[in-house]
Amino acid sequence: MAQVSIRINGRSYDIACDDGQEERIHSLANYVDERVKEISGAVGQIGEQRLLVMTSLLIADELGDAHEQLRAPKPEQPTVAEPGSLSAAESDALAENIENMAGRIEGIAAKLIKD
Repeated sequence: MAQVSIRINGRSYDIACDDGQEERIHSLANYVDERVKEISGAVGQIGEQRLLVMTSLLIADELGDAHEQLRAPKPEQPTVAEPGSLSAAESDALAENIENMAGRIEGIAAKLIKD
């Protein structure tokens, strides 16, 4: 079993993982740290425990959205598409999803600030 040291919100954590998973753990920790930084930038340092709970809820919300998108019926996709190109409808849908997520984040932040 491997041991990995990760850093989230300026604090180090030693994590055990399966051999060969070290790079994946570092990648996941970097993602969590980025999300923590985004939230702390928006609401300030509200205490490490609340900040990590808020980040966990945000990531769980993202995961839930991804699961919903995977289950939703998809229109037929063209067989050949240029990498990185989005149709106007896809671009609008992406922008709408981003706006919805931002609204959820603001709602969670407002609730945590009240507490």
